[in-house]
Amino acid sequence: METIWSKVIETKLDIPVKDLKSYKVILLIPDIYHRPHVKELMNLLLIRLGFGSAIVHQESVCALYGSGIPSACVVDVGDQKTSVSCVEDGLSNRNSRLCMGYGGGDVTRCFTSLLQRAHMPYRECQMEKTMDALLLVELKETFCHLDQDLDGIQLLDFHVRNPNSSTIMYQLKLGDETLQAPMGLFYPQLFGIVGEKMVKTQQRNQGDSEDIHDENYLLQTQQQAAKAKALEKAGAENNSNVEGAANTHRNTSPTNHHTEVIPTEAPPPTISRRISTSQSLDKPLGIDQAILHSIDCCSSEETKKKMYSCILVVGGGLGLFQGAVDMLQYRIQSKMPPSFRAVVDKVEVICKSKVSDCTYIYHHKYH
Repeated sequence: METIWSKVIETKLDIPVKDLKSYKVILLIPDIYHRPHVKELMNLLLIRLGFGSAIVHQESVCALYGSGIPSACVVDVGDQKTSVSCVEDGLSNRNSRLCMGYGGGDVTRCFTSLLQRAHMPYRECQMEKTMDALLLVELKETFCHLDQDLDGIQLLDFHVRNPNSSTIMYQLKLGDETLQAPMGLFYPQLFGIVGEKMVKTQQRNQGDSEDIHDENYLLQTQQQAAKAKALEKAGAENNSNVEGAANTHRNTSPTNHHTEVIPTEAPPPTISRRISTSQSLDKPLGIDQAILHSIDCCSSEETKKKMYSCILVVGGGLGLFQGAVDMLQYRIQSKMPPSFRAVVDKVEVICKSKVSDCTYIYHHKYH
């Protein structure tokens, strides 16, 4: 990776590696990350490549900043994965992070299968060929939609262009195929991933042997402090009970009574790393189900209300389809808990930001 990055920086950015000490860099990491991997990447940037300084940001936070929105449930639908995270005031809620192993590439694969069943006139089309793969992506982005008002048979034209050959135009009749393929984002079973564990959550950090103040150290010290505080509180209560009992018995009997101080068990540490189990994650979740689960994992009712009020969709896997906003908005409103329907005025789904294109929204904030 060091060779690749240094080569790209020198050839594409025209920056000599020896001058990187004068530059600052931002490392963009996924919402669900492995801490040792981030550590190694930072060592690569600061020590081996020699950047002057570096900062780590998560994808969902940068997407929110790039759109100019303070708080939202961020849905990133990429080509190979779909991630959901609730971000409030620049902080990603750890328990709300989900990552599912499907995306726009699966929509293309599903649409290709439907085209073959519909007797696509371009018989030589193969996804393994670069030009044909680009053609299928273009057909998906041009013809597929999520608008339920568009029905019936459609006569569609497309052109096939290959190097050193003339352009050929084909005509194709399609019906519900243009709607069925993108609906796989809401019904992942259409992608043929039934029975696979496709949902990942943020796992607890196992600690760092080189960092004496890692997460395990903080948990242990917090637990010790909680035990000490509980023992002190129990001792104070028992002492007050002893004094009260002594005063009572002093008026009735000269006999002395000895009270034993029994320490109580300390409460568990307040740092929680649990994932909400309100919905099983053993089966693939559609985008709407993932959003509802992610919001349900937020801690406070006020935060959940903010997340339901604003859902930001980034990436090119969903927002490019006609009718995506209305479809997602309807499915969230119909499935959200009844207690929030009365307090949430409107579920706003943003697929195309006023600031920039949703496909490249991560990059615009830091140009």
